[in-house]
Order: sequence, then structure tokens, then C-alpha cells
Amino acid sequence: MTEGERFLETLAERRLLAIVRGADPEAALRAVTTLAEEGVDLVEVSLVTPGALSVIARARRKLGDAALLGAGTVLTADDARRAADAGAAYLVTPAVSEAVAAGHALGLPVLAGALTPTEVVAALAAGATAVKLFPASLGGVPYLRALRDPFPAVPFVPVGGVSAEDAVAYLRAGAVAVGVGSPLVGDAAAGGSLDALRSRAAAFREAL
Repeated sequence: MTEGERFLETLAERRLLAIVRGADPEAALRAVTTLAEEGVDLVEVSLVTPGALSVIARARRKLGDAALLGAGTVLTADDARRAADAGAAYLVTPAVSEAVAAGHALGLPVLAGALTPTEVVAALAAGATAVKLFPASLGGVPYLRALRDPFPAVPFVPVGGVSAEDAVAYLRAGAVAVGVGSPLVGDAAAGGSLDALRSRAAAFREAL
């Protein structure tokens, strides 16, 4: 089984990809470890977070195989290489950028951001393992259904404003998983309550 196949299998099993993005690297690290403790163990750390690569590396050392950690908001080939060096197990891009082909060349699964049919085709051609439908809130569940008509075999992961209720609807519409940032993480990655994060994690896990 290839790394891409393993990643797709994990997405289908977990169904929830947590997106950690914040202004405080220590708080971001605490958010990652708390999510893993609560059973949300597929986590993307956005590179817009200060010290994101260090957060990924430290979280990997702390959690070992207890979580599958990736780098998000990966835009350039250099971003992809640095994320790989930090120990990211996969890459997530907001768009079809040079990072998609670079991640593929590095042997890393890539969840590539796309919105239109043309972008979906471009993402797959560049080597994307799965397509991050972003921003999913723009068209919602009906748009995902419309995209799946011409692309029935494409693994879509809607991201952007996905609530627990939305997550269930997207999965029923054929998404392989959903990516959730603020509705799940809240302000935990900026120093907010970890108890509140635990409650939100439990709510998402119960819904899914």
C-alpha cells in the first residue's frame, strides 16, 4: 500500500481532519495534543501559525504514532520541503500551487485545495491524493453533490465553515472526510480554553 492509499484509508476511517491555526505556538501545540487525547488524531497545523514547523516536530516527538500530523497552508515547493523535514506526514494546500507537485515528488500525500471543476482536474494532474473543496461554505452540500456527478471517484474533503451538522451532511453527500478549523478548535490555538476544546471535540466525534 502506498502512502497515498494509506492516507485515503485514514481519511475514510477518521472522517475528521482538525485544522490548528493560531498566533501562539505553545497554545497550538497544546491544542494538537489535546485533540489527539480526545481521539481527533488526524491534525493539520497551518503554516500561518508562528513556529508551525516546530509545533509539528515537537508534536510528533510527543505523540509518536498516536496522531497523524500534517502541514497546512503549504504554498511553495520550499514550504513542502521544510514541512517534510519537520516530519509532516502529509501536506494540505489552499489552492493548486507548486506545492502540490513538490509534495508528490517528495512522496507525501497531498490534499490540494480546489473549488471549480477546472481546479479539480488541475489538482489531480499535479499529483494530489485528494481534493480539499475550499471554501466549501460557498456552495455547500448541493455544490459537492454537483461536483461528484462528473467526478464520482474523486475523494473530496470539504473545508471552510463546516459545523458538526454540516459535517454529517457532507459525508452523506459523498465526502470522504471533512476538514474543520474554527468550529472545532475555536480559540484554543491562541490560548483559549482546552476544556472547551475537549467539549467541541467530543461533540464532533459523536456527530460523526
